[in-house]
Amino acid sequence: MPTTPARPGLIVADSAFAVLACNAEALRILFYPERPDNPHQSDTWLSSKVRSALIEQTMPLKIVEQFRSSRRTYTCRSFALEVKKPSNNGSSQNGGLHVVLMERRTNHTMRLNELSHRFGLTAREQQTVENLLEGLTSKEIAQRMNISPNTVKAFLRLTMVKMNVSTRSGIIGRIIGDS
Repeated sequence: MPTTPARPGLIVADSAFAVLACNAEALRILFYPERPDNPHQSDTWLSSKVRSALIEQTMPLKIVEQFRSSRRTYTCRSFALEVKKPSNNGSSQNGGLHVVLMERRTNHTMRLNELSHRFGLTAREQQTVENLLEGLTSKEIAQRMNISPNTVKAFLRLTMVKMNVSTRSGIIGRIIGDS
């Protein structure tokens, strides 16, 4: 039975990292295993949690690349947005927003990263293997990566040679540790 991937958490914050908006998954990630009674009780409460969990205390302030919430590890990606706001005198002022995407890293993902480095997989070979781990066929992988099925097969053959396995199942076995 295929498992559904974890939903990403999404936060929108201003330039001082005060939270302006977030989805329910972001709240679950930030406060796990706690379940706040009223997650919207205080904007400062949520903003302080974001600052303590996701912001590196360096100058200039920036988002951490990964963080732990209980036993789970999350990868954080931050996107800066410039927003033009009209002012009262007719001119526009620039303001900055940060969009933070938090995605759960699975043990397979961490293991794949280690193996990719150890076996010298290219970024495209690693991407092909990630799709293989999701149970996709070569045709489905090709559609997702916008390449031909023959190119997918070539990436998988190269990966098999590098990992010293002879089947697609062998690749998966290496990743989950059955080698």
